Amino acid sequence: MKLILMGPPGAGKGTQARRVAESYGVPQLSTGDMLRAAVKAGTEVGQRAKAAMESGGLVTDDIVVGIIADRIGEADCGKGFILDGFPRTVAQAVALDAMLAERGLHIDHVIDIAADTEALVSRITGRSTCAKCGEGYHAVHKKPAVAGVCDKCGGNLTTRADDNEETVRNRLAVYHQQTAPVIDHYRNGGTFRTVDGMLPMDTVYTELCAILG
Repeated sequence: MKLILMGPPGAGKGTQARRVAESYGVPQLSTGDMLRAAVKAGTEVGQRAKAAMESGGLVTDDIVVGIIADRIGEADCGKGFILDGFPRTVAQAVALDAMLAERGLHIDHVIDIAADTEALVSRITGRSTCAKCGEGYHAVHKKPAVAGVCDKCGGNLTTRADDNEETVRNRLAVYHQQTAPVIDHYRNGGTFRTVDGMLPMDTVYTELCAILG
């Protein structure tokens, strides 16, 4: 199962990706995490990425795709993987498709968790995350039993500095501007599906599993 999971900030993409990864026994691949790991490991692509970052430049699409290529060659990706947060542009999608084709692979499912913008603003501006285990909470929808403390592991809950309304609205606008063409790219390929991210989290997860089989 090779899955691309898309969705705007606050739609629950990260939470659902973790649940699917656990249920299906495949890794959740975040480009940020992979980038940091490649730099730390000193791989060829990691060294290129480090050089770009240290010079103040952007990490190019070919570097990111190269990091993904290295990562999916590892043993834990034998049953598949979930790409979380990539691709974000059509150029990245095309580069990813080409890299996979070279390996005789293809993306099986592209699923977009869609959500209403106003609801997302409310969700994001009230959320917090456990600094230790990553569990998410919300000031209205999912309060911890003890304020500021994670129910699962007792870690401290933190709030992102950019989770304010103005910044959130800008992030959402940028996301939709960038990803609308990506959605069109995959929709034309017949692998694209949409799930209503405004449904309860368990219902969203059930619908994801129904698509994945």
